[in-house]
Amino acid sequence: MTDKNPDPTHIRLAKRVADQLNCSRSTAEQFIEGGFVRVDGQVVEAPGARVRPDQAVAVAPDASLLELTPVTLLLHKPAGFEAGLGLPAGQAAHASRSQGAPQAATLLGAASHLAEDASGIRVLQRHFRQLECFTPLPTEASGLVVYTQDKRIARKLAEDIESLEQECIVEVKGEIAPNGLQRLCHGLTFNGRPLPPIKVSWQNETRLRFALKGIRPGQVPAMCEAVGLSVVALKRIRIGRVPLAKVPEGQWRYLQPWERF
Repeated sequence: MTDKNPDPTHIRLAKRVADQLNCSRSTAEQFIEGGFVRVDGQVVEAPGARVRPDQAVAVAPDASLLELTPVTLLLHKPAGFEAGLGLPAGQAAHASRSQGAPQAATLLGAASHLAEDASGIRVLQRHFRQLECFTPLPTEASGLVVYTQDKRIARKLAEDIESLEQECIVEVKGEIAPNGLQRLCHGLTFNGRPLPPIKVSWQNETRLRFALKGIRPGQVPAMCEAVGLSVVALKRIRIGRVPLAKVPEGQWRYLQPWERF
């Protein structure tokens, strides 16, 4: 950790690494933030950490700047958390506090990482910085929410979210009206406008599967209400071609390199 009144015999870890490798300070900082540097055997990811002359500083032999790429995190948001303000995670957390709902981004951390994540990506503290979310989900809903550092993915989600098909499982109660399922698929209006054809099917006696594009806040509950049903719970399980898969509620995984929305 940094110290406001540092011991003059202690130096910044980035300077120590730069001296050892005979490289630039910025390169040293990237190696440290990449999790390639150990101090007395422990990984330290803070370039500003101060080390004593007698402490052992080792840089992993496979240290590479090629791995320092932006990441995308797929979170299984529980109901009751705010997500999708279109702000960096830190700003969104502040905004959500003023609204009284906890920010879903606070669930992102090493402790909640899916143990069975098949991406092979090492969890680093830098992966939780400068995250943006363009996949809004109602506070009362659960399911897939995307947080990304990757500007290309952020741009695609911001520009194409209306055209990406989203799949939701909706738990309902009540008795559906005659021809209700057909009306859910086509024939209803929302906010005074006819809805385009939507794929809706029964999963079991109390759960419907919706697959639709351009979903609006409150649309699914309004559709269900129009055919005599009320929504008990809503869970988003897919955005485009990317599924939530088997990520437990409150945990997250990395978007794998081959996955595309």
